Order: sequence, then structure tokens, then C-alpha cells
Amino acid sequence: MSPKIQEELLQQMSRLPEEEQRRVLAFARGLAPAEVGVRGSDLLKFSGLISHDDLQAMARTIEEGCERIDPSEW
Repeated sequence: MSPKIQEELLQQMSRLPEEEQRRVLAFARGLAPAEVGVRGSDLLKFSGLISHDDLQAMARTIEEGCERIDPSEW
């Protein structure tokens, strides 16, 4: 950010009540690009922490419970 814009933004923000400052901050956060996810290499430390049996149980639960339509639900 250019120093001139930053200075003017701070001046304008200082004139606002705190609640309005929070609204401006929330707006600015919404404009910022979403953070990129975690690198795969950073996740390798978790490899092997879930037992094979637990992984199979999770897979069965997902297969049994997902992508099913309950017509009486609507």
C-alpha cells in the first residue's frame, strides 16, 4: 500500500466511531484475497496417524451416509 493512501485511510478511520471502524475493517478483510491452503509437504507430519481400521470405518460411514436422498425430508 502506498504511504499516502495508508496515511489518508488512517486519518479517515480515526474520525469514525469504533463500530464504524469495525465495519470498515470487515469490509477490507472481505476484499483481501483468500489465503492459499497449506502446502502438502506441511501435512506429511500427519501421515499414518489414523489407524487403517479407523480409515476403513470412516470410508464406510461416508459411503453409507452420503449422496442419499430422503424424499420425506422435504
